Amino acid sequence: MNAIVRALRTPELRAKILFTLGMIAVYRLGVFVPTPGFDATNVQRCADAALGAQNGSVLGMVNMFSGGALLQLSVFSLGVMPYITASIIVQLLRVVIPRFEALHKEGASGTAKLTQYTRYLTIGLSVLQATTIITLVRSGNFFVGCNLELVPDQSVPTLLLMVLTMTVGTVLIMFMGEMITERGIGNGMSLMIFSSIAASFPTAFGQVWMLKGWMVFGLVLLVALVVMVGMVFVEQSQRRVPVQYAKRMVGRRMYGGTSTYIPIKVNQAGVIPVIFASSILALPQMASSFGDPNAAWVQWINQHLVMGYSFSWVYAVVFVALIIFFAFFYVSITFNAEEIADNMKKYGGFIPNVRAGKPTERYLRYVINRIQSAGAVYLAIICLIPLLALVYLGTSQDFPLGGASLLIIIGVGLDTVKQVDAKLQQHHYEGILR
Repeated sequence: MNAIVRALRTPELRAKILFTLGMIAVYRLGVFVPTPGFDATNVQRCADAALGAQNGSVLGMVNMFSGGALLQLSVFSLGVMPYITASIIVQLLRVVIPRFEALHKEGASGTAKLTQYTRYLTIGLSVLQATTIITLVRSGNFFVGCNLELVPDQSVPTLLLMVLTMTVGTVLIMFMGEMITERGIGNGMSLMIFSSIAASFPTAFGQVWMLKGWMVFGLVLLVALVVMVGMVFVEQSQRRVPVQYAKRMVGRRMYGGTSTYIPIKVNQAGVIPVIFASSILALPQMASSFGDPNAAWVQWINQHLVMGYSFSWVYAVVFVALIIFFAFFYVSITFNAEEIADNMKKYGGFIPNVRAGKPTERYLRYVINRIQSAGAVYLAIICLIPLLALVYLGTSQDFPLGGASLLIIIGVGLDTVKQVDAKLQQHHYEGILR
């Protein structure tokens, strides 16, 4: 608490914190501003019915990342998902397009260019997603079972205005996130996601209290404490691969001779595998929403691949398998053992008892695969918590403790504390972390 007080007493850091809180307040205000063209009263009724049904919507994760703005069809309906998707696509394209990989290696100028591409792709994805959402609303497949008229005026100018409003809302969110990164305490887009998810926690816990009573509520809080402590421990855990640099003479100066390490986190992939797995599992449900409800294949998908009030082992097994697959797939792309080994060899670095070059590359791949095995199992266990709560507590699949929500809350919280601590250290203070 004393460290937080000292942070607020530092003029520069206080200005950054207040600016960040102001941007988050504007973002949360925009969540409740309806998009022009929708009947706000009917949308609210359908949204309340959808929240009460808890039937596992295809757009459930997008609604979570938007802080509930999606079901309200507000100007910030799309949230940060278009930007997240665009960032992941650009990062994956580095493997396919050599130009992107070359830009990544150019340093700050190349990174700025990739950021510009990410912004353009975000706008394109925003237009596509806004068009899809409006089409689903007009066809009655967005709020299943709600037959109220949501778009009174379906003229082309009105529909174009709705698409434009949602797209501009995403661009505004992207701008606010970048402003928080530049002028605030950092982690702009991550903090926007953090605030969206945290805003849904009181409602989720309140539903547990009302539906299951105080005993189950107390059990949920106990589980929350244990899970959070365990997640903090795992998220902070890392394997440090020692690296030794040989001494070398450059002119009249001696360089090298130092020891360092390569930090490899247990959860190297972060929350990306969970997002990928959830997106893949959403595709069959999306396809079934356009089919005949009485068709056999639609009923099979709704029974086995859609999580609502019933538990499905097929869903659980497929979900875990996808998480483990994408954990290894994403780490294999982002952790380039060959590039690390080449850079070490170029600057005279080596791992003790391991030869430079190909042996170092093979050793790094061996280490990352062993560590990622534990990380993938950890991700699968965290994401199974809502499914186990569905069985033993009778809650819905939107159980607040587990999956992408807690991973983001814990990860962003730790990163933000570290950034504030680093800024405090610049002012010769003790810092938050001890």
